[in-house]
Amino acid sequence: MIWNTLNYSGWGRVHQATSQVARPERISSLSAVQANDPAPAIGMCRSYGDSCLNDGKSVVDMTRMDRLLGFDPDTGVLHVEAGARIGDLARRFAPDGWLPAVMPGTGFATIGGCIAHDVHGKNHHGAGSFGQHVTEITLMNGGKLATVSPSKNAKLFRATIGGMGQTGIIVAAKIKLLPCKGDIITVTERRIDTFDQFLEALDLSQSTYTVGWIDATARGDALGRGVLEEAETGYGLVPDAKSARSVPVNAPGWLLSSPVVRLFNALYFRRIPERGRTSVKPITEFFFPLDKLLQWNKLYGKRGFHQFQCVVPVSEGPVLRAMLDKIAHSGLASPLAVLKRMGPGRAGLMSFPMEGYTLAVDFPNRGRVEMLIAELEEITEKAGGRVYLAKDATLDAAHLPKMYPDVAKFAKIAKEQDPDGHYETDQTRRLNIRSQA
Repeated sequence: MIWNTLNYSGWGRVHQATSQVARPERISSLSAVQANDPAPAIGMCRSYGDSCLNDGKSVVDMTRMDRLLGFDPDTGVLHVEAGARIGDLARRFAPDGWLPAVMPGTGFATIGGCIAHDVHGKNHHGAGSFGQHVTEITLMNGGKLATVSPSKNAKLFRATIGGMGQTGIIVAAKIKLLPCKGDIITVTERRIDTFDQFLEALDLSQSTYTVGWIDATARGDALGRGVLEEAETGYGLVPDAKSARSVPVNAPGWLLSSPVVRLFNALYFRRIPERGRTSVKPITEFFFPLDKLLQWNKLYGKRGFHQFQCVVPVSEGPVLRAMLDKIAHSGLASPLAVLKRMGPGRAGLMSFPMEGYTLAVDFPNRGRVEMLIAELEEITEKAGGRVYLAKDATLDAAHLPKMYPDVAKFAKIAKEQDPDGHYETDQTRRLNIRSQA
């Protein structure tokens, strides 16, 4: 196996790394690499912070191991290698009436990444997290394969889901797809004028897929205004999905200056008629709206951006109002801000979801943004919530035990599986996760 030098970053581009990388195509090649030089896996590097980074050390790029190994149309169980991308699976199986049960906001996420971060989607209130639909995982540790499931080595299974790759390399998995009505989706959009109305609308929604865009620059009586999208799959004719375009260069700083973002958000809010509107789209345009603009992270300029995402319990929903007020007055928000309702479903010891409301906001990497995020993290902890580690690049390690009460159990299993720390990453070292055992 050939090792090459790789300079790379997470999707936020704030932190960089240089690693030696191997790109195996077969289990035999992967096993040889891991037996001689165990190293953590990476996929498409769509986690935002330093979760996928291993600066000065080795990584294994799993994206060439992306084969479909089997599908049972009677049960909907798909056996697939970890490098397969979730968007490709959606496009392949939706015409036949099946969809991955849970999909994150980008179709470029790999199956291994979806498991390692126990991702959630626009249907968490009904379907739970990705890991709840995983029936089996094939792991490799030091060149040796092991199969884990809810009934076979269940503790290791729960540590692997949401475990950031700390229990070994995810080689393949069996995931249960859910029946869908087809490869198009009907989306209803309506304006929401206030934050309290937004929480009420999310609570009352009966739709399979629900997501809210928030104007994170709005203040006063308009604080928390936005657009609620509710959607259902179906069959029918719809224009072909638009061809993806690319952002060729880093955008200038003024593009996301406070006045420009406020103007854009006001126009984006008013693009929806007061009576609302309903449209029919290809499924990928609803589930992965930003994928049609390749390298959209360059819009934040060469210094990159942070995404802060938290979840707080239902009883603490008003805390998010205080966060939005702080964000609006900071003048640091970008147009990308999302509010969703989460159900109780989570599959792993380190899984992010909890029943409540999740808020995600992007911030250009400038000014006092890291100080603002630290304040938001403090508010989150005091509210009994947690920060999403797939998006994190700044969290103080002292917050981790309160946000993730199972971290000690997880760290113990990770150390048992990897006593020499071969699978640690920049993020797990920054957060001192292994020391929690």
